Amino acid sequence: MRILHTSDWHLGRSFHRVSMLAAQRDFLDHLVATVRERQVDAVLVAGDVYDRAVPPLAAVELFDDALHRLAGLGVPTVMISGNHDSPRRLGVGAGLIERAGIHLRTDPAGCGTPVVLADRHGDVAFYGLPYLEPRLVRETLDAPAAGHPAVLGAAMDRVRADLAARPPGTRSVVLAHAFVTGGAVSDSERDITVGGVASVPAEVFDGVDYVALGHLHGCQTLTERVRYSGSPLAYSFSEAAHRKSMWLVDLDAEGAIGAAERVDCPVPRPLARLRGRLDDLLADPGLARHEAAWVEATLTDPVRPHEPMARLAERFPHVLTLVFDPERPPEDPLASYAQRLRGRTDREIAEDFVAHVRGGRGPDAGESVLLGDALEAVRTEGEDPR
Repeated sequence: MRILHTSDWHLGRSFHRVSMLAAQRDFLDHLVATVRERQVDAVLVAGDVYDRAVPPLAAVELFDDALHRLAGLGVPTVMISGNHDSPRRLGVGAGLIERAGIHLRTDPAGCGTPVVLADRHGDVAFYGLPYLEPRLVRETLDAPAAGHPAVLGAAMDRVRADLAARPPGTRSVVLAHAFVTGGAVSDSERDITVGGVASVPAEVFDGVDYVALGHLHGCQTLTERVRYSGSPLAYSFSEAAHRKSMWLVDLDAEGAIGAAERVDCPVPRPLARLRGRLDDLLADPGLARHEAAWVEATLTDPVRPHEPMARLAERFPHVLTLVFDPERPPEDPLASYAQRLRGRTDREIAEDFVAHVRGGRGPDAGESVLLGDALEAVRTEGEDPR
């Protein structure tokens, strides 16, 4: 069975205030063409179909058009909700849509109920594990704890139990939206770390033939059977070096990966991260290749230059962001506040602030718990487990 694995479309998202709808439309055209030309048997979308819970109308129309075109090809599509999606909104009409071969899996309670497709070698069971917010789904899944490893482990227990009851030789594929240990992150993914350990080991998925992951935006192979497709478009300058693609995976009669090929996605415009003094950036002939790119410029001039954005735009008309990181001695007390915070979690920053205003005395154990609860409540506000 030939599977096309993609994820993290983020329909409706912009790139530094530049609309990405046209680029997203081009990607979906490419997706449909790939399905048709490469004789794909099943399309997998591993979450974050939309960029936010209430997407703009133009994004909904784009999604609707994509579903109609995929259904028109007669190729089954299995998709799950991600942490950016509203499970209930994305899942509206799932029963009716399923009749057209579009299988939406947004309810955590259904983790152990697969979409069963068949080829000449027999059945393949596709299990959809939507994004599982631990605090909201622990009871639903009877998880022993409220962390990400516990709830994903409970969901996979249901998958393995269902698979064990199926005829011998049934092959299996899991779609999951999660942060798996060993994956490389980028700046455009929403943080899911508050309230406990965010990552889960790849071993939690043991017992199935292929795991189609979503959430991280870089295409990655964690093991031969556990892969991220990454987002089809770059959504932050931290993805400037990414090769955006989808996985085309052949599952053989025994459930082994017969072949796995990266299918490149269209690039609307390349990204460039430039760093240096303004005059050097404007004069360096080696930067000519970036003149048509979307540019993030970090200026290191000791004194902020006059009208830097306007001057940069004369050479780089698509410059989008400007960062100032002036050259200073290492011991300079005016070193960037952002640099001092780099690599620290929201909770650590909050606890440091308490210590600062108290003259060095940080929060006690009870206050640390309250801070953690408050941060998690803010992050999960408005989320719905369904």
